[in-house]
Amino acid sequence: MSFRTNPDRILDHIDRERSRDDDGRDDFARDASARELDTEVPDHDATPAERVRRIFGLVEKAYMATASGPEIRRLAQRFQTVGDISGHHARGDVSVTVSYLDHERMDDVGLSPFEIVPARLEETRKVSKTNRPDANALRILRGDLRTGVLSAYRKMEPRLRDAVRERADIGHIAVRVTIDLRPAS
Repeated sequence: MSFRTNPDRILDHIDRERSRDDDGRDDFARDASARELDTEVPDHDATPAERVRRIFGLVEKAYMATASGPEIRRLAQRFQTVGDISGHHARGDVSVTVSYLDHERMDDVGLSPFEIVPARLEETRKVSKTNRPDANALRILRGDLRTGVLSAYRKMEPRLRDAVRERADIGHIAVRVTIDLRPAS
């Protein structure tokens, strides 16, 4: 038997990998986020509505990256015990941050809170017809992320229109969408 195909060596390698994974689980990730950067400068004759659409397009890309990223799956796996403990629930926030990198204007931030209770996980379990708590938590987190991003964007839309009037959006723009989840007391 060669050194590479030795079953004992393979099993030892698997055990070491599992212990590394277990050590990594102690680092509780509370949030999932994604950042999108637009370096394409809009035309100088672009209308304000087109420039606001550019910002909304970046928010949409950052939302999609957050919703499909591995961090939100990890967050759902850490949150799977909510369905097992009655009376236990969590609170969270969805934030949208628009940064104007080529202008002196401060970042615009929108925040939208949400809450997850065991009854919602039970309802989701009935709809999804799966008993996997991480899959149900992922479905709930993605739904809250979507409604939170839309709500946060609506809150900050007047400030974005002011930024467009000040021409702060002419240049590079970065958008970060973050979902933060914490146990409720």
